[in-house]
Amino acid sequence: MKQYPILLVLGLSLHSFVSSAQKVPAEPKSPTNGQRLDEIFMYVDKLYVDPVDDKKLMDAAIVGMLEKLDPHTVYIPKEEVEAANVAIDGSFVGIGVRFQILKDTLMVVETIAGGPSEKLGIRAGDKIVTIDGVNVAGVGLKNNQVREKLLGEAGTKVKVDILRKTQKKPINYVITRDKVPVNSVDCAYMVSPKIGYLKLTSFSRSSYEEIKKGIEKLKSQGMESLILDLQGNGGGLLYAAQQIADEFLSDNKLIVYSEGRAQPRQDLNAGRKGSWEQGKMVVLVDDNSASASEILSGAIQDWDRGLVVGRRSYGKGLVQRPIDLSDGSQMRLTIARYFTPSGRFIQRPYDDISEYKNEYMRRFMHGEFTHIDSIKLPDSLKFETRVTKRPVYGGGGIMPDFFVPIDTSEITDLYRKTVQNGSFNGFPLTYVDKNRDELNKKYETVDQFVANFTVDKKLMDEFFAYNKKENKDFEFNEEQYKISKNLMELRLKATIANDLFGIEAFYKIYNQKNEILQKAIQLLESHEYDKQKLALN
Repeated sequence: MKQYPILLVLGLSLHSFVSSAQKVPAEPKSPTNGQRLDEIFMYVDKLYVDPVDDKKLMDAAIVGMLEKLDPHTVYIPKEEVEAANVAIDGSFVGIGVRFQILKDTLMVVETIAGGPSEKLGIRAGDKIVTIDGVNVAGVGLKNNQVREKLLGEAGTKVKVDILRKTQKKPINYVITRDKVPVNSVDCAYMVSPKIGYLKLTSFSRSSYEEIKKGIEKLKSQGMESLILDLQGNGGGLLYAAQQIADEFLSDNKLIVYSEGRAQPRQDLNAGRKGSWEQGKMVVLVDDNSASASEILSGAIQDWDRGLVVGRRSYGKGLVQRPIDLSDGSQMRLTIARYFTPSGRFIQRPYDDISEYKNEYMRRFMHGEFTHIDSIKLPDSLKFETRVTKRPVYGGGGIMPDFFVPIDTSEITDLYRKTVQNGSFNGFPLTYVDKNRDELNKKYETVDQFVANFTVDKKLMDEFFAYNKKENKDFEFNEEQYKISKNLMELRLKATIANDLFGIEAFYKIYNQKNEILQKAIQLLESHEYDKQKLALN
């Protein structure tokens, strides 16, 4: 048991005890902030009524301190750094599978192209039953536990036993972990004979090369107009946004500039010949398009290079710098504000952090997703585009040139419940696992599946039976099903396609209900795009 001076037990401080023992009172010195923090931790460690986890306490103190700065300055503990950087790095080290835990069984949904598992012949539908000799089937395994077991350092090995329908006995694999690519371009395909579509989900180190590759693919298929989908794209690397914008902007046009207390103004300009500087272009955004997405869409809009279509973007105009700390943890510190070429600062106010975090609900309740008139922008936030002098606004996201209200006409409680209970993921996986060979024989390509696969009554009956079996409280409602029927059937078909062919197949089907994309197609196929008198130089 630790022993403490009696004065401490009585509630007197060490400082007062030491001072009283001095014959000549010393001039009191104000402690530095660091010393104050050390003092507090010392007293808590020595005197607190219960044992204290020093690391958790320090982490909480750091998080609390950084939250007082702004919503985007964050602390990332050492054990979370690698996972936090996956989307930015464009890769991770592992065995290269996309998995799902279904009925307490770890199932391979897809092997990642070029990854270690694909090279060894592991297939979609395989069930992993042991990892390094430890049973993982029927033990209540969680996603984070799977990642801990399968991720690791490059070159290290992991042993897995796999059950496959065509094999009577488990198959043993020794997989050497390696770098696995994480694509930020989910798909690139033609939505019409002349219109190409690119879906970009993040801005990583590999995004620029992926975008270039996607554009070249679409150009080879006859693309005359490009739709770049940034819906739901929360951002990423600033220089990736600059590189991608340079593909669309000519000459030495300003893309973005940033300034901070310790950072003088820094301009990022276009500089090289881009692969799509001339053709028509539409950028899609929504309330979850943030940061680098807003840099890119803001530059396209400010230079009148193309149209922005959708709903007002998130509103993040702060630049973070990753700083690696000595213990392996990381801080992402806001070092500057960024501004679009017209001078717009699009960061929304964050005086009240709790309100800032609830912005989505505030916008929804205020009617911003359904009525553009509900968004009031003062003249003080008005700017002009660089070429045609059209009015654009700062102060809280990128306002689209064409607003598209959210369509909730087919959303019912029945639909919400099937989404919330995971049936749109669980049932397709079960269905594909059961019928994979037959489906692969019948539909050799994605296009064959898109054109010919039908979600009929029999399949929907199976789907609702699955819902009832997996969720005892589930109740079918005929009237609500009539309202949500087309949406539910489309989502089911899209998810089955995803499990069979991959994410591009999902978008080829589900994008039929993407009202923002459909508006962009309509603009490009009509004369409305040309009426904007865009400077397509």
